[in-house]
Formats: sequence, structure tokens, C-alpha cells
Amino acid sequence: MALLEREQEVPFKAMQTTNLVDADGNVQVQRRRGPPTARLNPEQAVLQKRQLQASREYGRGKSINTKQIKDKKARANLKALEERYKDATLKAKDAEILLENTEGFLEPEGELERTYKVRQADIRNEVGIETAKKGFELKLEGLGPYMCDYTRNGRDLLLAGRKGHVATMDWRSGKLGCELQLNETVRDAKWLHNNQFFAVAQKKNVYIYDHHGVEIHNLDQHIEVTNMEFLPYHFLLATIGNAGWLKWQDTSTGKLVAQTSTKQGTPTAMAQNPYNAIIHVGHQNGTVSLWSPNSTTPLVKMLCHRGPVRSMAMDREGRYMVSTGQDSKMAVWDIRTFKPVNEYFLRRPGASVAISDRNLTAVSWGTQTTIWKDIFSKHASASTQTKVQSPYMAWGGEGHTMERARWCPFEDVLGISHSAGFSSILVPGAGEPNFDALEINPYENTKQRQEAEVKSLLTKLQPEMISLDPSFVGTLDTASNQQRQAEKDLDRATGTQAERDRIETLKNRGRGKNSSLRKYLRKKGNKNVIDEHKTRVIEMREEQRRRAKEAKAGKKVEELGPALARFAKKGG
Repeated sequence: MALLEREQEVPFKAMQTTNLVDADGNVQVQRRRGPPTARLNPEQAVLQKRQLQASREYGRGKSINTKQIKDKKARANLKALEERYKDATLKAKDAEILLENTEGFLEPEGELERTYKVRQADIRNEVGIETAKKGFELKLEGLGPYMCDYTRNGRDLLLAGRKGHVATMDWRSGKLGCELQLNETVRDAKWLHNNQFFAVAQKKNVYIYDHHGVEIHNLDQHIEVTNMEFLPYHFLLATIGNAGWLKWQDTSTGKLVAQTSTKQGTPTAMAQNPYNAIIHVGHQNGTVSLWSPNSTTPLVKMLCHRGPVRSMAMDREGRYMVSTGQDSKMAVWDIRTFKPVNEYFLRRPGASVAISDRNLTAVSWGTQTTIWKDIFSKHASASTQTKVQSPYMAWGGEGHTMERARWCPFEDVLGISHSAGFSSILVPGAGEPNFDALEINPYENTKQRQEAEVKSLLTKLQPEMISLDPSFVGTLDTASNQQRQAEKDLDRATGTQAERDRIETLKNRGRGKNSSLRKYLRKKGNKNVIDEHKTRVIEMREEQRRRAKEAKAGKKVEELGPALARFAKKGG
């Protein structure tokens, strides 16, 4: 008896001590744990550090965790894609050794010294002769205020006065390209894909001229345009006028790609994001709306100021936007999250703002222009951005009202157009010192310019590719079939409205002996089912018969006259 009890206790104890089955009787799956993480050798540690630095400087977001993907094929494809991304960032990091030049900023020698107190005459005395020649002033009184614009390679300058004076020039050599006197109001001027063509927004329409000053096109669909932007990779000229209509014109084919109404009245500012070609439009109520030619409604609407927006500018990586408003403030926005970063107070409303290749921000207000450094950093989040207490440089306009400020590409030069002409000032560290000659060549000759134009036309992007996230091309559509069908059926009528639409469709189709109502009644008439739809169809058929009978009787009255018509046959 004791032996039997001992034998019965053994399986009970084994069941208690096992880990395969829990108290509820469910089988537990045991996963084998791997060995502890091995310590990295010095070579692996250096490689990992280099990878982190490359991802921080050249990466665009967090990597995808492929371990959570169940599908083997999708996991393998995404893993290969992540490896290519890592390889691309490492190659971009390794290519830094090929960069011959580095930017140089003004550095104070002591704590009490301020760089914004340095004058242009002091800078010109310290730099080389050729660099000192890049700082000059054009006195054009009586025809201002002037607007200015540089070509993409920074070689040519376009000046346009409000009273109709337009001129182009090679500003390095001082050679005049062409000069026009249009004798009417000029609101804006913009270079197109190279220095061969430029667009001028005149009193009524937009006109396109060549480098000799000969009028080529009259864009009569662009009426009373106030602001223009050119998208170089899409060959699109975006314009907006007093009526608030935003239009995109393809300059390679001459067709109007899209037009939409902002429904916000007369715009106050317009700028493009060079990263994704989205157009930012500032309005009277302090909002900034983001537009694409693929949408008739704004993609995003941001309340940026407590008054009209005066000007906007985006950095070339498409991360930050700097805007100025009538409330005398300059705001820095993170347009990836659409959150404010910092806000700066100006003594006057900012008339123009521009961001250089090295993220120096120039803002013109009143008769002054100030240049700010490190007001945003791509390596810091919006909550950790530090507010700069003083500007990097400053320039006084000698009493001239500022109109527009533009950075010259690949040069430490800021062009400022004002009421009395144009001024070019030297700003150390502003320009990109290393350029890609296959992309934009500041020293190109005629043959290279022609080849670059043909290549850019062959690789032209379609307007449909303009989106807030330009990397959406080639990605997997994660929406399920049910979700797509639900979105497709959102605009489809249901219930009573659908029934009413069906009846109206039958009613509006052709009448006669073989009308749609007769066909429907012949098809459905044998069924002893009377619903609302069939009742409405019978009533409409009776109404058709009555109208036909009245029309026939009226015709007989006209033929026989009122005296003989009463003796006519009643049934027709």
C-alpha cells in the first residue's frame, strides 16, 4: 500500500516541476536563448562608429526593423534595401575626403567681440582681390524698388524694377546681357532652367524672354501674377496672382498642367521647397498652405503668424522653414512635424528671407539686413534647439527700403535689392565650397550647357511625382483591398439617394415606344412585387402618357380650329 502511494506521488511531483505545461494545462513554447553579446574588437567598433556618423549626417530617418516581418520574401527585400541605404551613407561619408575646400566663418577672438559689428570695408581689405570684387553696388534710382534673382549655377543676375526696367548681366565680369524698358508695372521676375530664358510677371500677363531680350511667349492664362517660382527638375513655372489662383505651366511643352484656387484671397508670399517641390503660399490671415498640382485642396495648412505672412524660405534639405510676418516676428518651423522651433523678434516686419547652402539665414526688414547662423540644426529635435541670442552679420541699407534678399549659389555673396538699386555683400561661410559639375557647373561653357539642358529634359520628372514625401515612388502600398474599396465607395450614394438617382437616370433617358421606362415595366411588370421604385416608375409613365395626350390634343386644336376641334375623336 505504501509502495502504491509512492508510485502515485511521482507523476504528480513531475507535473509540478516541469516547465512544458502551465497550471491551466497550456503547453509553453520554450525559446532557446542565444549566447551573450560578444565584445566588439577595435575594427568593428571603428566601423560601427563610422556607420553611426554617416547615418547621422547623410541618413534620412530610422531604419526598418526587418525582424518583425513574417513574409520571408518581403523581409529579404527590405533587408537588402536597408543594406543599400547603409552602403550609400558610408560612400557619402567616405567621399568627404575628395572635398577640396571647406567653409570658413568669421570667428571672434574674445568673448566681448561680436561678428555682426564687422563692416564690409573691413572684409574687403582682408580678402583677396578677386573676392573683394564680388562686393559691389549698382545705383539704379528712380525705377525701383528692384527684385533680383540668380541662376542655379550663380553666374548670371536678373534685376527687375517695379516701374518696368529689366536687365540681365554676368555679375562676375560686369558684362551686360540685355536691358529692357517695358513701360508697365513689373511684379516679379524669375530665371528658368538656365540663363537663356527668364519670365517676367508684368501688369496683366506673364511674358517669357530669351537672353537677348526678345519676347518669346505670352502666357495669357496667368493674369495679374504677383509671385513666381520655377521647379527645375519638373520644368514647371508656378505662379499665383491677385485672384488667388495657383497655376503650374510646363515650360518644356507649353501646356498648363494644373490650376487651383486657394480660396484665401490675394496671397502675400510664395516659396518652393527644394526637397519635394511643394509650393508654400502665405495668406493674409497668417496661415501658410502647402500645395501640389495633384490636389485641389491644400496638403497642409499652418497658422504661422498673427498677421499677414510677408516672406518664407526653406533649407535645401526640406527640413525647416523660416517665415516672417506683419507681426514683426521671424518664426522657425520644423516642416517634418509642422511644429515651431523658435521665434525671433524684428524691429520691423521682415520683407524678405533667404537660406544659403550652409544654412545661414538672411532676413531683410526696413532698411536693415541681418544674417543669422545656427538658428536651426538638423541633428537636434524641435524641443532641443537652442535660441541664438545675436546675429552672425548685419548690413545697413543706408536708408534704402529693402525689397528682396537672395543668396548666390556656390559663393559667399548675398544679393540685396532695394529701392535705390542692388547691393552685393560678402558673407564668409555662406556658400557651398564644393560643387558637383555633373549636376550644376558654375564654370560651364556653351557645349556643356547644351548637353546639360538635353540631359535635364530627358530626366524630367512628371508632376504626378510631386508629394510631401518624395520617397513614396517605388514603395509598397500597404492598404488592404477592403480599405481601398471602402475609400472608393465613399462618394457612392446609398439608400434613398441611390434609389432617387436610379429613377432620375430612367427619367432623363430617351422617350418613345422603346423608352427606358417601358423596357423596365416590361421586364418587371410580371412580378407581383410593388415597391417604392416600381411605384415611382408607374407614376412617371402615367405622367408621360398624359403629357403626350395633351400635346396631341393641342396640335389638333391648332389644325381644326376651336369650332371643329370638339367633333374630333377623343382617343386620338
